[in-house]
Order: sequence, then C-alpha cells, then structure tokens
Amino acid sequence: MATLIMLEQPVAPKPSVNPPEPRTDVTTETSNIASEGFDTKSALEIARIINHEDAKIAAAVKKALPEIAVVMDIVARSLRDGGRLIYVGAGSSGRIAALDSSECPPSYSTLPSQVQYIMAGGPKALASASDVNEDSPELGQRDIARRRPTRKDIIVGVSASGSTPYVVGAVEYARARGAMTAAITCNAGTLLSNVADTTIVVEVGPEVVSGSTRMKAGTAQKMVCNMITTGAMTRLGYVYDNLMVNVHMKNAKLVERGIRVLMRVCKIDRDAAIRTIKSAGKSIPIAVVMLKATVDKMEAVRRLAKSDGNVRLAIDDSRLEL
Repeated sequence: MATLIMLEQPVAPKPSVNPPEPRTDVTTETSNIASEGFDTKSALEIARIINHEDAKIAAAVKKALPEIAVVMDIVARSLRDGGRLIYVGAGSSGRIAALDSSECPPSYSTLPSQVQYIMAGGPKALASASDVNEDSPELGQRDIARRRPTRKDIIVGVSASGSTPYVVGAVEYARARGAMTAAITCNAGTLLSNVADTTIVVEVGPEVVSGSTRMKAGTAQKMVCNMITTGAMTRLGYVYDNLMVNVHMKNAKLVERGIRVLMRVCKIDRDAAIRTIKSAGKSIPIAVVMLKATVDKMEAVRRLAKSDGNVRLAIDDSRLEL
C-alpha cells in the first residue's frame, strides 16, 4: 500500500517500489464463452451477442441497490451540509464519472463546485487516452490533495477492475483526511473496496471483447452514477413529483423544458407560465412555490431559503416548523 502524501502542493510522484501482484480472477478481464469466434460473425450476429450480454446489466445493478441507496443518501447529506461529491476515475471509468458530474449543473442548477470529477491525466485525458497516469497511486493522492477533501465531502472512486492504482491512492488519501468514501466497481474483493467506506459492486461478468470495460462495465457504472446523483438531487427536493423543477434555463431547449414543467405542475397555460417565470426572475422553483403556495416572489424566496431549496417543503411551509 502506497505511503500517503500529506503535502498540498504538487510533488513529483515516485513509482511504487513493490506494486501488488495482478489478480488473475478479475472477471472483467476474463474471456467470455458467449462471444467465442466473435470476429467470424456477421454484423447481425455481433449485434445479437452484444445485446444478449447487455441484457444482464440491469440485473447485476439490481443486486447492488442497497449499497447504491446508502451512497445516494450520503451524497444528499454531504451536499446539504455544504460538502462536495468528487468522483475519481481513470480511462473509460473516469470519462463516465466526468459525464455524470458535468450533467448536474444544467439538470439541477447545482454549482460546478458541488459535483466534481478528477481524471487520471487531467481533462485532456477525456478525449485522448493517458493510460500511464492510472498506474500511479501517488498521482491520485496528489490530485485529490489539490481539492483539499474534508469531512463534509464524499469521494467516489470509479474503477471497473477495482484495482486502478490512481483511484485507490486518491480514495485512500481522502479517507485519511476524514472524507467519506465510496467505490463503484465490477469485481468483488478488490483493493479499492478495502480502502473505501462503502462499496457498490456490480458484477457484470466477462466483456464481449475481453477486457473492454467500456462495454458492460461502463454501462453499469453509468447506470449507478445516474442513480446516485438523480436520487441525491431528488432527496434534496430539486425534483418535484417526477419533474426537473430545478432546471437551469441556459438555452432554448432548457427554457422550453422549464415552461412545460411549470405548466404541468401548476396546471396553467403557456402564457401564464411564461409570465410567472419572468416575474420569478427566470427561476422555476420560485415560480412553482409562488403558484402552488399562492405567495409573492419574496415569500417564495424566503421559503426556499428556509427549506434549503426543497421545493415540496417550501410549498408546505408548515412542514418546515416540524
């Protein structure tokens, strides 16, 4: 296990003297019997094989729902208390984590600082592979140290194999600094599981193309990340019924979405929705509270501040006194 780097400033990483022996029982790296002779198949046969294997993913995710729910609530509590969700990943896993992070501000009006990602190789690795960086736990420790993790934060390591040194190093460092930690992996009993407080294991089995974890493992990780952030934002009250009331209206598509949300929630016509959105300062949560609670903008703002942005609680102000 690598020694933790306690410096906040970047330092030149040193290679591990005694790297752990690679595991031979990592299912995501083994050969898949179902796709033997894959390169001799027709296009339709290839599609059928991939589809057949993909059909197993949801069932594998279902087995991990209790752990997903635990992490979901931790994320919600962390964000409510002023903390952050910080994903850490490398390669395909890191890109999936980065995607989930980047989709939270437009979907729920979260600040970019609230849901972040750290990628082995930096942002440039999102478009260009930088595989060598994932072999260094010290680089992972250095990169997470720059974010200064605290007890309010939750750090989620995403690694299909569960043994990516960069991710392990980052999660281990964050946990030592008091942050809550979780792991999303597709193999049980891994090093990442050993250093995280909570582990979500989605065992999807061998890939159609051996070792290509951007396939089943990647899909499973995307599903889990979607559940965690969507669930956390819902628990925080940024979803009303099943509608995206905290939508950030930054472009024409999102403006139209906001109008439709207000029309449906408050059962009003388009013109009334547009007028209310304008009077609410282009804030859908304020507009919803104004109409549902029959209050003015100032009162709606007060209620939302009192409820930490929870729209349903802000509408029923009496519940805030409980």
